[in-house]
Amino acid sequence: CHVHVFDAAAPVAAGHYRPAHRPLADIQAQAATLGVQHLVLVQPSVYGHENRLLLQALAQQPGRHRGVVVLAGDEDDATLQAMHAAGVRGARLNLVSPVGEAGQDPGQRFSTLAARLRALGWHLQWYAAPAHLANIARWHAGSGVVAVLDHLGGLHAGLADDDPAWAAAQALAEGGAWIKLSGWYRLQSRAPYADLLPVLRRVAALFGPHLVWGSDWPHTF
Repeated sequence: CHVHVFDAAAPVAAGHYRPAHRPLADIQAQAATLGVQHLVLVQPSVYGHENRLLLQALAQQPGRHRGVVVLAGDEDDATLQAMHAAGVRGARLNLVSPVGEAGQDPGQRFSTLAARLRALGWHLQWYAAPAHLANIARWHAGSGVVAVLDHLGGLHAGLADDDPAWAAAQALAEGGAWIKLSGWYRLQSRAPYADLLPVLRRVAALFGPHLVWGSDWPHTF
């Protein structure tokens, strides 16, 4: 799970990276060599809430893959139902990238989306830093919306053992959240990532079977 598709000709938000051309066929070919036939396509931050490329990719082979979109919050019910029929099963809030939702009120964004996500049975995926986890745990508690944390929830190699983020991660895990084993290079670590092993073991102990591997292909920065 957690791969991206890009069209080099598509407009992107200013102030962030400009992606190379990486169509669905490329990642499908790479995944096939590993015996992986089904993907979760995640809307990249550079496209904002313009989900056209992701939806077009899902439509190439209906039912094969799933998607996670970025919502503006004012989509009508018909739009959301069409996304669901296409294979979308979650929405993403990005508190890290310069073109994400970092300049907005994430609590308000959660309140705006929660009821609609709950009605669709979608999860809410967070690209967040450790300092955000306590609020995310608080917002999701009792909400009926499943939380999914991108890129190990930002729990990086330099995080202190007694950092408050660990208590927040435990609260999220106990509330049924999932966490993605992805984006090692985003976590103050370099290959072969040995310094992340203690963090990974602690995360695995907290989240148990709610660990999901994501390649983060094509590894943008």
